[in-house]
Amino acid sequence: MPEEASVQCKGFLFDLDGTLVNSLPAVERAWCTWADRFGIDHDEVLNFIHGKQAITSLRHFLPGKSEAEIAAEFSWLEQLEASDTTGITALPGAIALLEQLDEASIPWAIVTSGSVPVAHARHRATGLPTPKVFVTAEQVKRGKPEPDAYLLGAELLGLTTQECVVVEDAPAGILSGLAAGCHVIAVNVPADAPRLDEVDFRLTTLEALIVAKLPDGNVEVTIKA
Repeated sequence: MPEEASVQCKGFLFDLDGTLVNSLPAVERAWCTWADRFGIDHDEVLNFIHGKQAITSLRHFLPGKSEAEIAAEFSWLEQLEASDTTGITALPGAIALLEQLDEASIPWAIVTSGSVPVAHARHRATGLPTPKVFVTAEQVKRGKPEPDAYLLGAELLGLTTQECVVVEDAPAGILSGLAAGCHVIAVNVPADAPRLDEVDFRLTTLEALIVAKLPDGNVEVTIKA
């Protein structure tokens, strides 16, 4: 369907990596280092991992390994990712947008596929405002593209999914937000991502978002021309 001129909501659910935070160099460094341990092609790994829980990617690339072995690889990778925050920065418009939401008492959450150590390390490295709700991989059984993470994020904000706007950069995250029944804003998403025709807006930067709290308590979301 065509993009709407505006969207009304009551709260926001933000992905972290690639949406609020530019962690791409650190993510790719860690995964390429891990791939070298098993002789896996870097491009193959990098084309798969984005937007997904690390455990999902590890199971994909190590199908013959036991769950204990997968868990050991996860711990190794988690420690590497949590300790490497070099070059991680807030993306343009992210801090200003979150500060505006706080000032207007508009509920928002971070909903990430990352684990607590990794997500919190990257969040701290950027100086982003701290959300009251921070959903990480440990809190859901099924990661993105399944809807569980965004269903939980909406629940913890005390909102229905229909009252929430998901802001995402990864195809898996967009599918998750749509499956949860949320409005979805895609930021810097690949042009060949599935179901892009179903999102409300497609942006190249968060700086394009205009958010206004209405007298009835709803929030109107538009984009700069």
